Amino acid sequence: MNDPAPVTAAPLARLIEEFYKLPGIGPKSAQRLAYYLLRMPAGEARSLAEAIIEVKERVTFCSICQNVTEADPCRVCSDEQRDRSVICVVEEPLDILAMERTRAYRGLYHVLHGAISPMDGVGPEDLKVAELLNRLRSGEVQEIILATNPNLEGEATAMYLGRLISPLGPKVTRLARGLPVGGDLEYADDVTLARALEGRQEMRG
Repeated sequence: MNDPAPVTAAPLARLIEEFYKLPGIGPKSAQRLAYYLLRMPAGEARSLAEAIIEVKERVTFCSICQNVTEADPCRVCSDEQRDRSVICVVEEPLDILAMERTRAYRGLYHVLHGAISPMDGVGPEDLKVAELLNRLRSGEVQEIILATNPNLEGEATAMYLGRLISPLGPKVTRLARGLPVGGDLEYADDVTLARALEGRQEMRG
């Protein structure tokens, strides 16, 4: 005897499945999002679909700093007014927006695209570490600011990078403790972040 429960329409089932693949989206959330889109006006749904396609077609990663950009190299890396002797290392592209809001930093950036997290199966090889080390070969960089988040993963990543970079010559510093422990850089207010930047301390292996 067949299951009497109603069968979800195939396109809707596929949409739920695709949402479920996104990080932080569980089965219930995937269903809610799919049914929300189903009720959404056709014009809004089409606009959302076009925005997703446009991002995939026009946005890429900067070949130098790994930030998201439409032009390669990105606006920061191609700005001759930036201090090229300093690189601020962050976990995600959103962290750069937070740093730029402070107007207290005029150096370059490097985006790792994550942090070391054995619990989530993320190791150093999954981050943009090799690309960072490659940038140090010119000898132009005098300081690396490790601006990873002040949580367990961020601290582990900072310690790993510090041990890796220190023997290569550049001074390695860490943002001061004005940031709340366990917080994310992108959520820090501008004044706190600026003070943490100004009070950064050198890391020693």
